[in-house]
Amino acid sequence: MAFHHVRPHKRSLIGVHPALDKIVYVAGIISLLMMIPQLKLIYGEKIAGGLEPITWFTLAALDIPWIIYGLVHREKPLVFIYTGWLVANALIFIGAIIY
Repeated sequence: MAFHHVRPHKRSLIGVHPALDKIVYVAGIISLLMMIPQLKLIYGEKIAGGLEPITWFTLAALDIPWIIYGLVHREKPLVFIYTGWLVANALIFIGAIIY
């Protein structure tokens, strides 16, 4: 008898922690909102001193595997949060180059 399928399939666990799903979305939104002052400083006041473009490029690039992982595993919170982070990190990268 093969035991490689003993664990329940992931789909059977969906909805087990709906409160945790909501907390993750809220945390993701709050963390992204915390980027607004940085973006305002860069694009509003045109100040990007001290920002290293390579850091923000790397952070943006490393968001892509997380988005793909979330899509493959159908993890909507990961896709949502890391897509937002990709946009935010890319905007900071671009601002660090321009200003």
